[in-house]
Amino acid sequence: MATRRFDIPFHKSLFFTIGGLFIVFVAITVSLQYIQEKNIRQDNLNSVLQEHNQYVAQLLPDSAITDNDSILRVFSHYPYRLTLIDITSGKVILDNSTDAQIESPHLNRPEIKAAIEGKSKAYSIRYSETMYNTYFYAAMRDGNYIIRSSMPYDERISSILHVDPWFRYILMGIALLFVLALFLFCYRLGKSISELDELAQIAEQNRPLQFKPTASGTLNRITHNLRKTYEALRMAREALALEEEKLLAHIQTSREGIAIFKHNKQMIVSNNLFIQYMNHITDKTIDNDLSLIFSEPTLREVTNFVAQPYNHFTHKGNAAIKQIRINKNGMLFVIKGILFHDNSFEISIFDNTEREREDLLKKQLTQNIAHELKTPVSSIRGYLETILTMPTIDADKQRLFIERSYAQARRLSDLLNDISMLNRLDETSDIFDRQDLDLAHIIRDAIAESATALENKSMQITTQGISSSMPLVGNHSLLYSIFRNLIDNAIAYAGEGTKILIDCYLVDNKYYYISFADNGVGVEEAHLQRLFERFYRVDKGRSRKLGGTGLGLAIVKNAVLFHNGEIMAKNAQGGGLDILFTLRKA
Repeated sequence: MATRRFDIPFHKSLFFTIGGLFIVFVAITVSLQYIQEKNIRQDNLNSVLQEHNQYVAQLLPDSAITDNDSILRVFSHYPYRLTLIDITSGKVILDNSTDAQIESPHLNRPEIKAAIEGKSKAYSIRYSETMYNTYFYAAMRDGNYIIRSSMPYDERISSILHVDPWFRYILMGIALLFVLALFLFCYRLGKSISELDELAQIAEQNRPLQFKPTASGTLNRITHNLRKTYEALRMAREALALEEEKLLAHIQTSREGIAIFKHNKQMIVSNNLFIQYMNHITDKTIDNDLSLIFSEPTLREVTNFVAQPYNHFTHKGNAAIKQIRINKNGMLFVIKGILFHDNSFEISIFDNTEREREDLLKKQLTQNIAHELKTPVSSIRGYLETILTMPTIDADKQRLFIERSYAQARRLSDLLNDISMLNRLDETSDIFDRQDLDLAHIIRDAIAESATALENKSMQITTQGISSSMPLVGNHSLLYSIFRNLIDNAIAYAGEGTKILIDCYLVDNKYYYISFADNGVGVEEAHLQRLFERFYRVDKGRSRKLGGTGLGLAIVKNAVLFHNGEIMAKNAQGGGLDILFTLRKA
């Protein structure tokens, strides 16, 4: 079981710390004062007894020192207990408080030792083994003798040595008042510090403020200002986080490869396209080794540019930009280096291959449309000019020219219709409605309506995997155009006597997988990937003679894409062309 941490509030911790130190200080002060006053009182009493010792020393004759009776007579009225001790033997020579002979040596007594050593404070309070009572002793050395005066440590002496307690009481009272004042101060200070601490925790957790400072004074102003500053910073942080989120979303969904670096070339953020494009450009895998980017020769112009300090440029707050175009592994890239005022920089990579290709296709498309329109228009114009300029032409030839003009007009109409359909599929495919249909019925209709053309070319068409009912949601005209254009394309180019197989070789929960294959002449490998381009012709001269618009397979591809499918072409193993495509059921 986890133990809960015991956290003491700051004001209590501060109070206990300062208060404890102050109490220790007061206790030491009182103790020192008590000891000092006690020593002063003892010194004073020692001084009184030492004066008597000196008086004894003056009256004591050296010749009579051994005559106890005469000494006792001299000091018969001596107010204190008097003891004479021989230093050499420690023997008590005289003690006016007893007639008995004292045998125990006295050199080990503390006041005797201090007197022999010549100390001024040669006194002690101790128990007398001779008198069976406690005495205050004061000793003084006089030649080879120790003169010691003492008095019983009774109530009178105790009161003299007793230290006056009022100083301690006054000091303790002052200390108590100080502790109370300290508590109030610590409480107010601690409350302010606690509010600052709470503000710091809220700031650390990036939470909105839910309290108002209650403390007063300088700390309150500090807390209030910090609170205002934090609120402003928090709102700014939220705004920056939102902008950062937008920026990251833009970078991740951008059609450009984008990476932003610090001034020391450490990557801050990048998207998937940047890594993919860099792998393509450097021919190596960019993982954590960013040095590959800055050592790539084809990028040297950009990487050298962003490595310069920003102050080399005179943009005054605007970013400095360097742009290059490179062609690598069949792809055209536009690479841009952007240097910011803090010397961080951005490298962006745009794959311009498709755009260049689209521009080229648009030019080719315009040229092809002009060319395809020019041929039937020129034919119609030529036939009509012949009829108009030669009124004597015989009726049969005139009818022939009119029929040919009509055929070219139909071809021109078919071409315009196909172009219109492709444009609608590209730009506004949502105008084609979807409904519940039977794909098998559409396939059978397309085969039936092509029966005459197939018979004229001695061609046979069979189906496989086409069940009695193949439901899907789609557009009838577009689905019909897929199979009709594939059949017409086979009739036009596969060759007489060709066999065609429409095979639904796989069906799952989402798609129909269909193969449209013939055993005709097939297509060279170089042309396979371009069969579905607009106006692309494998044999241009032969195609125009057959009257095609060059848009049939392009319509097929766009109709398949409209139904969320994919399409590709390959040469069949036994010869001929095999077109594989999928159609989503719903």
